[in-house]
Parts: sequence; C-alpha cells; structure tokens
Amino acid sequence: MIDLHSHTDQSDGTFTAAELVAQAVRIGLKALAITDHDTMSGYDRAVPFAEAAGLKLICGIELSTKYQGVSVHLLGYFPATMPPPEFREWLAFLLESRRDRNRRLIEKLNSLGVPITLEEVEAYGKTLTARPHFARVLIDKGFAKDMQDAFDQYLDEKGRGYVQRHDIPIQEAIDRIRGAGGVCSLAHPVRVAKNQWDVLEKYVGELAGMGLQAIEVYHSDHSPENVSFYKSLAERFDLGITGGSDFHGGNKPLISLGTGCRNNLNVPDELADKLVTLAVS
Repeated sequence: MIDLHSHTDQSDGTFTAAELVAQAVRIGLKALAITDHDTMSGYDRAVPFAEAAGLKLICGIELSTKYQGVSVHLLGYFPATMPPPEFREWLAFLLESRRDRNRRLIEKLNSLGVPITLEEVEAYGKTLTARPHFARVLIDKGFAKDMQDAFDQYLDEKGRGYVQRHDIPIQEAIDRIRGAGGVCSLAHPVRVAKNQWDVLEKYVGELAGMGLQAIEVYHSDHSPENVSFYKSLAERFDLGITGGSDFHGGNKPLISLGTGCRNNLNVPDELADKLVTLAVS
C-alpha cells in the first residue's frame, strides 16, 4: 500500500510531518509522497523521521493552475532528484501570491461584518495560510458551525466571501516541474470537469500535448467508474498513473491516509517505482 497525495500542517493539513510519517508507518505504507500546496517545508521536516523509520518518502508539490478558464490542480513529484534552488525560489513567489489573496479575503470578510484578522488565521496556517485556516477561525468565532458550513457560506466559489486567487497558467507549471527534473500529474480529475467525460477527455489530450506526464487515477473522490475511465485516458494518451488519498487530517476527517474515504482507495505499490521511470524518461 502506498499514498502519493498527502498534506501536512505546513500546508492545509493538520498533521505535523512527524505525525504524518508515524501514521504512514502505523498503517504499513511502503511509500508516501508529501504534496503540500506551494511549499516543500512539510517534506523537508519529514525527511529525518522517514529515514529513521525506514519509510520511502517522495518529495512532491501541489499547484493551483488555470486552464481554459478552469481551476486545475497539478501534482509534481521528484522521485529521482531533488528540485534545484530556482524551483524553490519560484515556490516562494507563489506563496506571496497566496498572501495577497489572503489579505483581500480578510478585507472581503470584514466588509460582510465578519471581524477576523489575518494574524488570527495565520496562527493556524504556519508556512502556508489557506482557506481551511480561515474556516477554523470562522468556526471559533461562531460564524460557521463546521468546515463545510464555513466553505458553503463564505469560502467556496459560490460563498459570499470568496476571493479569486491569481492562479498560474498550467503550461508554466508543467514547464517548471519538468524543468526541475520532476513528473507532473493531473490531480483529482473528477474535479476538473465533474463527470463531463467528453470535456475531460479533450482537456487531457490537450494537456498531454503540453507535456503532462501522468493522471491521478486513484483518489478518495473517485468512483470505480471514474477509476476505469481515467485508466482508459492514461492508456489512450500514453500517460503514467498516480494515486493518493489527498489526506488532510482533521480538515477532511472522512479521508484516511492510504485507504481514502471509507476504504475506497488501494493504490498499487508499483506506481512509486514507475514515477522514477517517468522522471528520467
């Protein structure tokens, strides 16, 4: 059992790097990728714990991009070599873009009569402050009853307080990942075009032509029908396959590391080794 999609508290998860590694060892994972949003801080912190436990740890990243006017998440993996300093410098630029969105989100919420401060949110956010951290403050202050309510009322695209982030073009993200020696995979494709399979097929074909190397076939949000269809897309467009739970700890309590939502996930072990092949090909 492996998991190639997880988050620590350095991103929008709730587990520390040490806690995430301990959980991976506890459930018997053979390999774990940490794919925090826009930062490798969680991976960096996890390295000594993984080495001590004998766990295969894969450096990863998750980036928010734009394609055809749609928000598309891209996973980047570095299984064969670590990305150069220039890539981390680029990530620092992306983090500053997030901070700008967070400042605008505070202003929007304040204008709606929700008196929260960025300092309160950043107390939860640490390296990267994201919408789940805003949700926790909204819950603390009684403006939402739980995470889902906070997103529904204020933070999702249809919420009253939503503020658009300046996502990067997906071509730039693909080029950056591949230029740094990594493998780029389309994250949770079910969220890209819902179940409009003809639209997704068109997108995946176009993205493969732009340098996309893999597609996340296995994910906690994917039904058996989704998995079968995404496998067919991988075969048709000669893409590799990745998979993972998208574990966030307490921020997504129904998702378990390694096994997904109510045990709907089983990522084949060999996919970890195939990442190396994709990286050096």
